[in-house]
Amino acid sequence: MARTMAFVPPIGVSDFKKLREKGLTYVDKTRLLLDLIDRPGLEVVLFPRPRRFGKTLNLSMLRYFFEKSEEDRSALFEGLEVFEAGPRYRAHFGRYPVVFLSFREVKATRWDDAWAAIQRKIRELFDEHRGVLDHEAVSRWARSDYEAILDGTADRVSYERALGDLTKLLHAVHGERAMVLVDEYDEPIHAGHAHGYAREVLGFFRAFLTAGLEDNPHLERGVLTGVLRVAKESIFSGLNNLSVMSLLERRFSSAFGFTDVEVARLLTMARQTARAEEIREWYDGYLFGERVVYNPWSVLQFLAAPERGPQPYWLSTSSNELIEQVLRQRAPTVAGQLETLLEGGEIEVELDEHVVLGQLASDPHALWSLLTFSGYLRARSEPVAAGRVGLHRVAIPNREVRLLYASTFRRWIEDSLGAQGGSVTSLTAALLEGDAEGVEEQLRFFVASLLSYYDRKAVNAEVMYHGLVVGLLATLEPGHRVRSNRESGAGRPDVLVIPQRSGGPGVVLELKVARRGRSLDQALADGLGQLEARDYAAELRAAGAEPIHAFAVAFDGREVRVARSRCQ
Repeated sequence: MARTMAFVPPIGVSDFKKLREKGLTYVDKTRLLLDLIDRPGLEVVLFPRPRRFGKTLNLSMLRYFFEKSEEDRSALFEGLEVFEAGPRYRAHFGRYPVVFLSFREVKATRWDDAWAAIQRKIRELFDEHRGVLDHEAVSRWARSDYEAILDGTADRVSYERALGDLTKLLHAVHGERAMVLVDEYDEPIHAGHAHGYAREVLGFFRAFLTAGLEDNPHLERGVLTGVLRVAKESIFSGLNNLSVMSLLERRFSSAFGFTDVEVARLLTMARQTARAEEIREWYDGYLFGERVVYNPWSVLQFLAAPERGPQPYWLSTSSNELIEQVLRQRAPTVAGQLETLLEGGEIEVELDEHVVLGQLASDPHALWSLLTFSGYLRARSEPVAAGRVGLHRVAIPNREVRLLYASTFRRWIEDSLGAQGGSVTSLTAALLEGDAEGVEEQLRFFVASLLSYYDRKAVNAEVMYHGLVVGLLATLEPGHRVRSNRESGAGRPDVLVIPQRSGGPGVVLELKVARRGRSLDQALADGLGQLEARDYAAELRAAGAEPIHAFAVAFDGREVRVARSRCQ
């Protein structure tokens, strides 16, 4: 698995050669090579995966294995699975010319700047392979076009044909068809949608990728990575040989992210086996082809500084602006579903692997597909129902990602209330201080202000109030864990707020709805009696919560009553 049994975290290193030469810990993903070699029919493969799940490192590994080079790179692969697999696989080592191109940093706010960055990327690529110009197999016309790319005088058509032209020259010079590796192909496309130049960027990449990858006799294999597949927007309309290995696909399911076995080995190397449950709760929970997968970036960051405890490392690596923007725009129409997710539940949705970015504001399928394929939801397949293709049950994968939903939900509430006076901070502070009057005041305000966003005829009243409360309290994480309908004492309290560390305040809430002739005060009394009779604070005591505040909360339409129980 690694060149040394000592744990040396490879934080921020995505170049395979550099990682191996420095003796950094490497989780062996060279089975990806075996699987690709064993499937020659997959001529062009797209691997859409969430960001920071090892896409760039894997493409770098492919490059150093396949690429024809004057230096001996065999030491990089010693002890790894691909070199232990036998001569059939080694026959491909150092054999092919490789075109490696990354668009990870092409995310300008204007098309002119994006186009300049794309031209620069292609010019650097041609400069890397300029040795082909010295070969007699290169015609005068091909040399002229090549030099125009190098000196910046080429026309638009030359840039669109650049990938295909380069593979043709490399094939002629080296006698082997070229491997094409494209990393983060969709980064410029996301920027184009965000900043209004989608038509221009899609037009270029459609021509560029088609010229290099579709029916190209000079292509040995093409491998692309990105976050999303955007085929419905026609970027791949001409690529009939494209095979998409989405995170719903069983093949290649362990190629990106860490499996249970891999994380267990890392924990042993880092002498942190006692933190296994902590890591699982925070960074596990993804399903790639029904295989449970951990977020590799966050696991490595945690193990590099375990004394800091779990942190939202993945959420902090780049902007979540698009995700938060879409969630807040759609919150009024999907609030009930978001609350179910925040409670730890699942919702049933139809997923489409062809994410249409232009439909995010209007199509709920596009929203859930974006969240799933970007890594913000996990999905498991449901049996195919009549007329329901692509049906899945989705849920928030872990505590780290839950923080994004909690903060987004809070911002939506604050945006909805404006300057009307409600405060999520005031509500949570009153709860943790045991202030029943303060809790009642804030809840009454939220119920009165936000109930218009819900169709109360379509939603069970208890479910509606329960979801709203859980959504509001989810903002207490990560300092506290908010748990819904979880066993404690002799029953299941509606909501538990459990401190992350012993000595912090804990809260238990029992929610009641006045109905069938039962008054608001009677519902409140029922809640108090249930708190005291069933010892719902048991789990809080076990977690070392101090003090413990138990509240009964009763709802009747827009009316709210809150009382504090004596149970501890």
